[in-house]
Amino acid sequence: MQNVIAYQGYEGAYSHLACKNAFSDMEAVAKDSFLDAMKMVEDGKAKLAMIPLENSTAGRVEEIYRLIPKMSLYVVGEHFELVKHCLLGLKNSKIDDLKYILSHPQALAQCQNNINKFSLKAVAKLDTAGSAKEVKEKNDKAFGAIASSLAAKIYGLKILKDDFEDIVGNKTRFFILSKDKIIPKYNPQKTYITSIIFQVRDIPAALYKALGGFATNGINLKKLESYSNKSGVPVSNFHIDIYAHIKEKSMQLALEELSFFAEKVKILGVYNKFSK
Repeated sequence: MQNVIAYQGYEGAYSHLACKNAFSDMEAVAKDSFLDAMKMVEDGKAKLAMIPLENSTAGRVEEIYRLIPKMSLYVVGEHFELVKHCLLGLKNSKIDDLKYILSHPQALAQCQNNINKFSLKAVAKLDTAGSAKEVKEKNDKAFGAIASSLAAKIYGLKILKDDFEDIVGNKTRFFILSKDKIIPKYNPQKTYITSIIFQVRDIPAALYKALGGFATNGINLKKLESYSNKSGVPVSNFHIDIYAHIKEKSMQLALEELSFFAEKVKILGVYNKFSK
């Protein structure tokens, strides 16, 4: 298997930046879609995939919750990447030259106050780095982009304003996916996360009962998300992240109770809590 990590987007995307920061010794390869990036791992053409799950400002990436149940990959880690938006333009331009600002809708929303401040017209695009690439290709000083400093370097653009985001400290959480099921050896001195997806049974108070085992066994839930599988079947699907390792007795008891009130329970992975 190649020493490759796949991500969705153009070169210079925040996912690309996350790959470089988390796995500097690996070759980062861009793919057109999340599915293509994940399939590259499934096909053995990449060792890992860096997939965004949620953003502290914009919320969850809805598409990922639909893809996760279908994948044959495992979560082997998480990574948090600080999102620092830059206002980019051509090398010979300045902010006063700009009329249009291109970027992904989430990036535009995260910079709305500054966009208004400079009286710019926002133009939604599919990708931040792709927007930077388009500005370079247009070669028109009226067009700028909101993207990363890495995108500025790759596409030869000028950073007209750093920290262009409205809220400082915005972070994106990524799942690191592998074809191999890698579970770290349990160490009581470390903090682990177990990610699980399941459907609740068609019984009264099913979710309350399904999660009750975690409370009675003193296990803390980090995250609970509901999502639709868009199959037309009226069932409730949930994703939970739990501060526990599956080798812990309390966790085993909680999972046993979960199985009474839920079905299609799938452990996505057990991994170390991100720390930096």
